[in-house]
Amino acid sequence: MTDAFIYDAARTPRGKGRKDGSLHEVTSLSLSAGLLNAVKERNGLEGHAVEDLIWGNVTQVKEQGGCLARSAVLASDLDESIPGLSINRFCASGMEAVNLAANQIKGGAGNGYLAGGVEMMGRVAMGSDGAAIAVDPTLAMKTYFVPQGISADIIATEYGFSREDADALAVESQKRAAKAWEEGRFDKSIVPVKDQNGLTILDRDEYMRPGTTTEDLGKLKASFQEMGEIMPGFDKVAMLKYPHLDRINHIHHAGNSSGIVDGAAAVLIGNEEFGKANGLKPRARIRATAKIGTDPTIMLTGPVPVTEKILADSGMSIGDIDLFEVNEAFASVVLRFMQAFQVDPALVNVNGGSIAMGHPLGATGAIIIGTLLDELERQDKNVGLATLCIASGMGAATIIERV
Repeated sequence: MTDAFIYDAARTPRGKGRKDGSLHEVTSLSLSAGLLNAVKERNGLEGHAVEDLIWGNVTQVKEQGGCLARSAVLASDLDESIPGLSINRFCASGMEAVNLAANQIKGGAGNGYLAGGVEMMGRVAMGSDGAAIAVDPTLAMKTYFVPQGISADIIATEYGFSREDADALAVESQKRAAKAWEEGRFDKSIVPVKDQNGLTILDRDEYMRPGTTTEDLGKLKASFQEMGEIMPGFDKVAMLKYPHLDRINHIHHAGNSSGIVDGAAAVLIGNEEFGKANGLKPRARIRATAKIGTDPTIMLTGPVPVTEKILADSGMSIGDIDLFEVNEAFASVVLRFMQAFQVDPALVNVNGGSIAMGHPLGATGAIIIGTLLDELERQDKNVGLATLCIASGMGAATIIERV
């Protein structure tokens, strides 16, 4: 089977995802096209350079609808002979785009691909596309549907994580992200966002709050307690599914949950022939990919079973992994991952994560693959694993190995 290599990984800075955010006037299309142009220029791509653009995006309505991937190709400087495929695996869409491209290459379906994703959460609201699992009672009742914040609190309750645990992780994420920016650790990947006149709009993740303390976070109200305990009473739904729980411990709030932001990320993937044809040197091999379905109520535990699966499928153990990127959708997700595998926290999300910098849904999976690669190179380590929890109960993972 042909190897699939990562030749480049790039991302935009993440905007606040609000009307006062720097990227609010930037569309999903223009953000995508600008990033694709940068990757094209950085790597000297010409003509039908890649087989396809596979672009992750979660809320595929309005400006993000209508196969945004193909629209992005046409809006960019890429050749019109390159098609586009938009995909949605919720929070893992960007990772799934990369994994799908890698597996296409391994199977012989083309020499090179561009993959990644975008989400403009300040312009196209999360959930505005509707979801059968949430709005169709025949499915919602069958699956004991609760919102993700309740799911995160169920994890905390089930596995014994306190609010202090979650807040400590959040403060550490802020510290690590600030240090990463101060030391230029993202410089290789960041593509500043510019306006139509070429003026820089944003060149740094703007959601961060580096001065955050546990005292600050202790003042915040639990975000999901009212919807759990009062109206519409999702705690009762959860306890129907998990009758051994006496109550749900609501520990999550805006400070220890992922931020709503705008952003895009792209990864250039190809086989050895692709690299030779374009004069490019591979940075890493995509060693393995995996996805799995999990309990749809607690929903966010996917990183644990999908990591078990990808390691078993690859004949590896957790000790073979040098660094980890575990998406910080909520603090309890990362705490559960570290608990399950007894992983040293110093090896997990070395440069902070989505709690500090935000989680642009369709892009995050590609972002963390790029961040993982940069950090492996910085520390001169070899093997890394990236994984995400996914809405409605799924998990996805990718193992990369430097070459």
